Amino acid sequence: MSGHSKWSNIKNRKGAVDKKRSEVFTRASKNIMTALRSGGGVALKTAIDQAKEVNMPRENIERLQNRYETRKVNLLYCRFEGYGPFLVPLVIEVETDNKNRTLGEIKLLFRDIGGSLGGEGSVDYLFDRLGEIEISRDLTDDELLNLIDFGLLDIEDKIVSCGVENLTKLGNKLKEMGVEIISGEIVMRCKQPTKLNSEDEVSKVMDLIDALEEHDDVVNVYSGFKF
Repeated sequence: MSGHSKWSNIKNRKGAVDKKRSEVFTRASKNIMTALRSGGGVALKTAIDQAKEVNMPRENIERLQNRYETRKVNLLYCRFEGYGPFLVPLVIEVETDNKNRTLGEIKLLFRDIGGSLGGEGSVDYLFDRLGEIEISRDLTDDELLNLIDFGLLDIEDKIVSCGVENLTKLGNKLKEMGVEIISGEIVMRCKQPTKLNSEDEVSKVMDLIDALEEHDDVVNVYSGFKF
């Protein structure tokens, strides 16, 4: 029995490790696909570098790029908007070859977990579309002044914000200045986030966000809440 118990523990532990590894690869894959759809540049290079850091095989990365090139003519990009639990605004970006199927499946998630989908423009106006670059260190005042000419809009907690059109230019300038870039992506930032009052409320909202992010067609989920 002891041998069986030991094998069971090893198998369970391996299963947990494999599941975690799969989740990390899934997120890395989505980051690469998002960067490809956005036109590449610094976002794609950063996404590929991050995938390599989590030991994603090179063949997997190349397969993603080849698959995107093959499928992109048949994929429809669209956004769904709505409110999650406690009226938290959500924008869901998807790439699908069957919009009606994907819409039906996302509606089902909202129905089961909480919230409701709205029409086009019902939530989008609450968000600004920005480029964000996470850097490894604080910037000096002189460096910040220099970066304004390259599209810098704001910096908070080592996350530099800029217009989408300036993401690559600003990223290249940061590298030229010797600043290490941790990540770079296009995001939607909520201008009027909903205040949540307890960890239970946050957990309920995150249940929906996690379920949406696990959907194969979902590229990104943007939410607007603070706690």
